Order: sequence, then structure tokens, then C-alpha cells
Amino acid sequence: MGYDGSGFGPRQMYKAVCADCGKECEVPFKPAEGRPVYCKDCYAKHKKF
Repeated sequence: MGYDGSGFGPRQMYKAVCADCGKECEVPFKPAEGRPVYCKDCYAKHKKF
């Protein structure tokens, strides 16, 4: 689990599948049905646009 730096301890992580590459990844939020989730690499690609 990751540490969020806020002093509250480990952050809850959720398993998800990247909408672009299909890789399993972990995200710090509960994925909403119908909304795409991206792994770190694919998110960086989308962020450039």
C-alpha cells in the first residue's frame, strides 16, 4: 500500500484494469463503472493532450 504523505497512514488502493493497454494496476480511488482507468504509463500519455 502506498503512503499518501498526509500523516494518516497507508492509503486504500483498488485493483483496476487499464482501459488502454489492459494491464492490471492499482489506483488510489474506487474505480467508477463506465469510466476509464489508466495505468501510470497510459495516464502519462493521456495527460499530454
